[in-house]
Amino acid sequence: MFDRQKKGERAVLVLPHSRGDGDTVRRAQEFAELVRSAGAEVLASVSARMEDPNPRYYIGTGKAEEVAEAVRATEADVVLVDHLLTPVQERNLEKLLAVRVVDRAGLILDIFAQRARSHEGKLEVELAQLKHLATRLVRGWTHLERQRGGAIGLRGPGETQLETDRRLLGERVKMLTKRLEKVQTQRTQQRRARLRNTVPRVALVGYTNAGKSTLFNALTEGEVFAANLLFATLDPTVRKIEDLSCGPAVLADTVGFIRELPHDLVAAFRATLAEARDADLLLHVSDAADEERERLHRVVDSVLDEIGAGGVPQLHVMNKIDLAGAVPKIVRDGEGRPAQVWLSAATGEGLDLLRQALGELLGGERVRTELQLPLSAGRLHARLRAAGAIARESVDEHGWHLQIDAPRSVIAPLGGGSPQEAALLRGLLGSPDSP
Repeated sequence: MFDRQKKGERAVLVLPHSRGDGDTVRRAQEFAELVRSAGAEVLASVSARMEDPNPRYYIGTGKAEEVAEAVRATEADVVLVDHLLTPVQERNLEKLLAVRVVDRAGLILDIFAQRARSHEGKLEVELAQLKHLATRLVRGWTHLERQRGGAIGLRGPGETQLETDRRLLGERVKMLTKRLEKVQTQRTQQRRARLRNTVPRVALVGYTNAGKSTLFNALTEGEVFAANLLFATLDPTVRKIEDLSCGPAVLADTVGFIRELPHDLVAAFRATLAEARDADLLLHVSDAADEERERLHRVVDSVLDEIGAGGVPQLHVMNKIDLAGAVPKIVRDGEGRPAQVWLSAATGEGLDLLRQALGELLGGERVRTELQLPLSAGRLHARLRAAGAIARESVDEHGWHLQIDAPRSVIAPLGGGSPQEAALLRGLLGSPDSP
């Protein structure tokens, strides 16, 4: 084998594609953007049409030799393959090319490792990297030799370096898993606190580089890092939106999605993606100037299904209308509810329409009214308070005077008490929502 170099900024790209693949150009551009986001310089690209993957190299033997020539001609120090390689294919390519080979999953993991800033994000990325590395230990380095004893009592087979590495890696994975469980418990408690406060929860989702962080900053006056890079931000950020007609809401910025997102990464980012799964509404942000936005919608929907958020209501936000030459507008469905909002987060055009749509969608299911409870309805009062449905209250000799402000879905399950309390609850749910 060869000694792997630590550097890796000069790259040759391998772009496999099938005969009927209609988005070959888009895939190549996206992979080049991934490489740029990782900080590498593209020296050459080799396109390889794939019908039946070669079990040895994934690409054909002739293409593998063509890649080797490109590596020698450009003096590249890494080859990046736009596909998931098996550990055997990766090792065989490295042996043939005598440079480091990284597949699509490894490249995405490297970008995530560079961008993670929070303690939780760093733990999640390291855990995903270790799980990815676990299948790639065999004969990857020259040091993986059997440890031999050289004195009396030490001669024998001993423990191979491979076994040592696997043992140490397993121990590190267990330690990281425990740390993540503790962090995720804390984040779950924070989400439960927001649930008790009955503040509507909105999560930004979408294909990476669609402008989610820019929109997040525009709505919340936040300072989340935003740049024209894939996966510019990874760590979940939660802020409150105050200026909605339905009252305050909580907005969460989540990691961007991409096709063929590594499963280890999806599993590791459970806490981040839980913000989308537990939301009352998803803002599905798309690039209005992208001609393939419909296909990217399907990619995002498939990832949402994978994390259990497929059933959460969505409002599509068509961003970057300044690049698409479109005008701000709200598109409604057959029932008159907002279905799409066209805007530009960068220029601010259409943000008022988005706030209007959010107010309609989040406020339509909320109950806002005044309620007077007699002192004999103490159990119902306690349940309303525990659910966070009481905005303000006062008490006198006649009972409690309550200002109710909560989603209908939170108030509806609070029945089950006396007939008097059931009647009060039915009257509460039947009262009209205030505008």
